[in-house]
Amino acid sequence: MNIKKAAEMFDLSVDTLRYYERVGVIPPVGRNASGYREYTTNDLNWIYLAKSLRGAGLSVESLIEFTQLAQLRGKESVEEAQKQILSDQLEELDQKMAEIQDVRELLAYKIETYDDHIAKFKAGEMTPDKVEKLWERKNKTF
Repeated sequence: MNIKKAAEMFDLSVDTLRYYERVGVIPPVGRNASGYREYTTNDLNWIYLAKSLRGAGLSVESLIEFTQLAQLRGKESVEEAQKQILSDQLEELDQKMAEIQDVRELLAYKIETYDDHIAKFKAGEMTPDKVEKLWERKNKTF
């Protein structure tokens, strides 16, 4: 597959794919007799992985390290280092997902109780000094 089709496949620009290869986010891509990049399934897997991990917040530097380690295959320490990069990213994502879930639950709660809170404010039952403490609800189910 050529670079244009690979870029379209993953909704990336051709420049991004060239950049990823140049800096080492993905391994070097093989070339055909004319010197044009020929993307294999393995190359496409690297692009997909890089795009997914970048989208999840993994730094370009970490991706470069991961890719460099992949090119040193065969040593157990290298494979463990790669696995650790992925494990660290998974842990970070799990933390972000928990934070997002907490905020989602807070928003759902605020939407559910919005009309009631407005009515209480209008009736004078609730004032800026006499309101619930949202942060104390953190351990409660919304």
